Amino acid sequence: MEAYKQEFIEFMVDCEVLRFGDFVTKSGRKTPFFVNTGFYRTGTQLRRLGGYYARAIQEKFGTDFDVLFGPAYKGIPLTVAATAAISELYGKDIRYCSNRKEVKDHGDKGILLGSPISDGDQVVIIEDVTTAGTSIQETLPIIQAQGDVNVLGLVVSVDRMERGQGEKSALCEIEEKYGLKTTAIVTMAEVVEHLYNREYKGRVIIDDAMKAAIDAYYEKYGAR
Repeated sequence: MEAYKQEFIEFMVDCEVLRFGDFVTKSGRKTPFFVNTGFYRTGTQLRRLGGYYARAIQEKFGTDFDVLFGPAYKGIPLTVAATAAISELYGKDIRYCSNRKEVKDHGDKGILLGSPISDGDQVVIIEDVTTAGTSIQETLPIIQAQGDVNVLGLVVSVDRMERGQGEKSALCEIEEKYGLKTTAIVTMAEVVEHLYNREYKGRVIIDDAMKAAIDAYYEKYGAR
């Protein structure tokens, strides 16, 4: 596993973004682990996060695209942080764009924040995590309504590697249904590989009991 992926896993733990216990996902699944990018709360944290996203984006999509789109609300700081990091690391000035939950009817009118999206633009979508693939159904129509654009794909921080609407993973379903490329900074398999029975800052984060709970979760919800 690449060093930057190991660093990112530990970074998520340090920021309490990646937690282990008893949680319920947006799709209603009870899960022993949870990823919440809302816990990135400082400028230093967002700067580092943007760098990890930029690395994943560059490896999958390169930097020859026009707009990075982050769905409201969590996608707003993600798209700002990642476009800043792409500029700093790769010297490419990508435009950032997000949507509003409610259309604004005065001042800067419309549904979009940041850059407008125009005919011919190539767009990459950035999200925190995809569990069942439901959010992309809301995001794509917003982007496509802006004009004749080409949505290249989706990048998330963690691939949960569980079933979407069928037996395949949510990211695989998105690729097949919408013809998009998808990528993640890390997968949950890589998280488990790095943290299982390994002491980090004085504690073992994934011990045998937690590993068993994760295995049971994947037995029920894991992609086939």
